Amino acid sequence: MEPIILMNGTVFTETNEIADGYIKIAGGKIAGIGSVSELTDTTGYTVVPLPEGSKIIPGMIDVHIHGVDGADTMDATTRALDQMATALPREGTTCFLATTITQSQPSIERALANAADYIAHHQAPGKAECAGIHLEGPFLSPKRSGAQPLEYIIHPSVELFQHWQSIAGGHIKLVTLAPEEEGGLELAKYLRETGVIASIGHSDATYDECVEAIRAGASHVTHLYNGMRGLHHRDPGVVGAAFLREELMVELIADGIHSRPEMVKIAFDQITSERMILITDSMRAKCLKRGTYELGGQTVYVTEQDARLADGTLAGSILKMKDAIKNMREFTRCSIPQLIRMCSSNAAKELGLFDRKGSIAVGKDADLVVIDDEWEVELTLCSGKVAYDRKGVRDATG
Repeated sequence: MEPIILMNGTVFTETNEIADGYIKIAGGKIAGIGSVSELTDTTGYTVVPLPEGSKIIPGMIDVHIHGVDGADTMDATTRALDQMATALPREGTTCFLATTITQSQPSIERALANAADYIAHHQAPGKAECAGIHLEGPFLSPKRSGAQPLEYIIHPSVELFQHWQSIAGGHIKLVTLAPEEEGGLELAKYLRETGVIASIGHSDATYDECVEAIRAGASHVTHLYNGMRGLHHRDPGVVGAAFLREELMVELIADGIHSRPEMVKIAFDQITSERMILITDSMRAKCLKRGTYELGGQTVYVTEQDARLADGTLAGSILKMKDAIKNMREFTRCSIPQLIRMCSSNAAKELGLFDRKGSIAVGKDADLVVIDDEWEVELTLCSGKVAYDRKGVRDATG
């Protein structure tokens, strides 16, 4: 990878906004940032002028994604994860957690072992980085199963999780669980003690049970509004806990389908960009044509708008991160720095990756996204290598 300089875009750095700025990239890292007017030496760099109106933001981080472009984490193959890592930069995602779904224990174990092998041996610049695994299920509430196969849901178990974390080589970073189920609080406590994020999700917990879970170790909420006890004037439920408890980081699927735009705005106003994390929760049909697909062994019917089981239950999404940030801007009128927090910085901080990802700063990974005035992704770099180039802006980095 030869050193390059991205020129003429508005650069949204960790601390400020630089109009007509530049970013120097060398060795996969950000080597310099500033105003073009102050750039005096380009020796050794290939200069890449960006189209007028370009904005440069940090690569987006998706902590909840099952699949894309025909591939799924549960396929348990190197090819599937590589296909995901190749496809995701098209939507501006440069880092992700490979997310499982409730299935038989052997199926989950194959997916965990495969992800561990992929993370250890198959990562490469120019593709989205798999930073770990999100274990969604099977430690969920049967009452709030959603599209999670009911027959495989089991009580939370520290012993089983320890076994699975061993298979995963320590790469399980986030676990969705129902804390009100038998063993839920014990698992939440163990997860906190071992540095794993415990997330309340697919849960019928009351508000008081959520508070108890937070005391035990829960610090995250999986896809707000969906698969959880809702807001009620006599019991705030999981939604109320997400609104009120500062200890919780909160995922949101901003497609306007899983939650109406008005409910997205209410959530943003209550939670703010300081605690919200945008996710896709997408399944393998994302980027493919409408038709019949599979999720967790179940048939999913996909249109241009959504993915549903035969009974109409939403089954993940086909949302792209670039559309999630576009929707958030439309639904909430939030600022670009607020968007960056929700699609990148918050996740990086929560995952312990902020020393190298989640913002534009010298020394960090050159995970960068160039977007145009229409909020379309023009160019994506992963660790300094071009991973997606919409219009041939740059093709000389190899």
